[in-house]
Amino acid sequence: MKNKCTIFFLLGSMLSLTICIGQTPLSEKEQRAFKEKVQETAKNTSSITSNFEQVKQLEMLSEPIVSKGMLAFQAPDNILWQYTTPKTYKVIFKEELLLVDNNGKKDEIKLSSNKLFRSFNELIVNSIKGAMFDEDEFEISYFNTAEGYLVKFIPRDKKMKRFVSVFELTFTQEKGEVIQVKLIEPNTDYTLIRFSKRKTNVKIPAETFTL
Repeated sequence: MKNKCTIFFLLGSMLSLTICIGQTPLSEKEQRAFKEKVQETAKNTSSITSNFEQVKQLEMLSEPIVSKGMLAFQAPDNILWQYTTPKTYKVIFKEELLLVDNNGKKDEIKLSSNKLFRSFNELIVNSIKGAMFDEDEFEISYFNTAEGYLVKFIPRDKKMKRFVSVFELTFTQEKGEVIQVKLIEPNTDYTLIRFSKRKTNVKIPAETFTL
C-alpha cells in the first residue's frame, strides 16, 4: 500500500509539473502586449473566411461527434457557420438574430432571449474585434502554451455558469489570431473548434448571411 501511495504521489507530481510547464501565466506586461497585438490585428480585419473542425465530446458517448465546415465573418458582426459534414446546415448570427437552416427547415431565434448563444457569438465577434477582454462579464486568465496564447474566460453570470464553466480561446503568437475555441460545460462535456486555412479581408457576398 505504501508503494502504491508513493507511485500515485509521483504520478500526481509529474502531472502537476506537466500542466505548469504546458501553461505559463503571462505577466501584466505580457498581457498588455498580447492585447495590443490582438487589437492591432482586429483593427486591420474587415472579413474572414476559414475552415473549421468541431469536436463535441459528451460523457454519455464513447466517441466524440466530429463536424466540419466553413466560417465566414463580415464586419461589424455577421457570422456564418456552414456545416458540410456529417450533415449540411447553416447557422448565421446577424443583427441580434440566430438564423438556422437545417436541411431546408429554417428557424429564427432572437439572441436577446438566449444568453448562451448571445455570449458565444459576442465572444467570437469580440475576439475578432479585439474587444473581448471584459472583466465585468468574465474572470480572465492568460497563458503562454506550445500552441500559442491561451485565454480562459470564466463567466461571472450565475445563469450562464449553469451551461458553461469556461470558454478557452487560443491565439497565434505572431498575429494574435484565434485558432481554437473550447467551450467546457459544468459536467466536463465540451465543444472544441479548430480553425484552418484562414483568409482575411476577402470579399464576401451579402447573400452569404441570408437563408
